[in-house]
Order: sequence, then structure tokens, then C-alpha cells
Amino acid sequence: MGAIFRREVRSYFTSPIGYIFLAAFYAYSGVMFANYSLESGYTRLDSVFSALLIIIIVLIPVLTMRTISEEKRTKTDQCLLTAPVGLGSIVVGKFLAAFLIYIIAIAITGVFAVVVSAFGTPDWNVVVGNIVALALVGGAYIAIGIFCSSFTENQIVAAVISFIALIFVSFLSTIGNLLPFEWLTTVCEKVSFGERYYSFTYGLFDFSNVVFFLSAIVAFLFLTVRVLEKRRWG
Repeated sequence: MGAIFRREVRSYFTSPIGYIFLAAFYAYSGVMFANYSLESGYTRLDSVFSALLIIIIVLIPVLTMRTISEEKRTKTDQCLLTAPVGLGSIVVGKFLAAFLIYIIAIAITGVFAVVVSAFGTPDWNVVVGNIVALALVGGAYIAIGIFCSSFTENQIVAAVISFIALIFVSFLSTIGNLLPFEWLTTVCEKVSFGERYYSFTYGLFDFSNVVFFLSAIVAFLFLTVRVLEKRRWG
């Protein structure tokens, strides 16, 4: 797993993907921070964190689109599938590499909190809760992106599928409001990634939300392993 992790991290910086992801995230988050906090003198960052959900839905498919699809395109997946290492280790190594790049990106929110503290006293419990939420939802999105990447050898197709999937799971509550059955609406709200993420931005740290996102990460990584196993024995 360590070798896979190191190779993947290196690949993000030997290609434009890592730089594009970081630059786009920093630019967008900087604009949101300037608009919502600096110009208004507002010491709370909840509006900034709420706005960041949109950009990670857009950018994470770019980060994950090549994780497995590129292996399939270049036929190096055959080497991985026959290597004396478990498929779980391969998938987790790829996940951790993408997650590291993501953590490097969202670390800037800690800088925002320090800057805001110069103008007032932010609620540090809320700030830390929001950063944890951003890490959790990002981890779940990355797991979904890797899962989507396992279905095709075309990176663009993988990114599009991942983007559609992230839009769907993020705004399930909105879809639920259009349904005629109240129980379906309730179910959609409960499993909506967006609803669970936004509850953190409101200052509500619910441990069940932590469990939900961790479970989503495990579930989609497991499904990715199953897809690869089918390919190995297919």
C-alpha cells in the first residue's frame, strides 16, 4: 500500500492535475473568504464553508478521474491485478494519496480562521467542526470518485460520471422535496450528503454525521474493490 500511495502522490505533481486542483481550490476559497468575511468584517466562517461544498463537487472528479481509469487505459491495471498485493491495499493507497492532496487544499481554511481572529474572536469549536466536516465529506466524495473511475478507461467519462454522482448524493434532500411521498422525502434528507454537511456549518456537531461519512468512505472503497475483483477474475 505504501508503494501505491507514494506513486500516486508523485503522479499528482508530475502531471498538471495536482496543481490545477490546488490552484482552483485556493482561488475559489480565497474569493469566498474575501466576500463573506474580509469585506463584511464578519468573524464567522460558516458561510465560507457552506460555499466550499460547491467547489469540491466540481473539483474532486478532476482529482479522482485518473485513479483507476488511467491504469485501464495504459493497461498497467493488469500489473496491479496480478501483483502480490491485495486489491484493498491498492484501492486504499490510491484513496489516501488523493485524500492527502485534498487535505493540503483545505488546510487553507485554517489560515482563514487565523486571519479572522485578528479582527475578532471566532468560535473555534465551530471552526474545527467545519474543517472536520470538510475533510469527511471530501473523503466520501473521493471514495465515490474512485469508484466511478473503476468503470471506464476514459478519464473524462470518469469525471462526468463522478460529477453527476456527487450532485445526486449532495442534493438528495432537494430531490426528496419533489417526491409525492413524505417517507421518501424523509429518507432522502437522511442520506443527503449536503444536508449532513450543512448541519456542521450551522455549528451542530452530530457524531452520527461523522459515522455516516466514514461509512460512506468504507462502502464505496469496498465497492471499488469488488469491481476490480470482478475484472481480475473476469
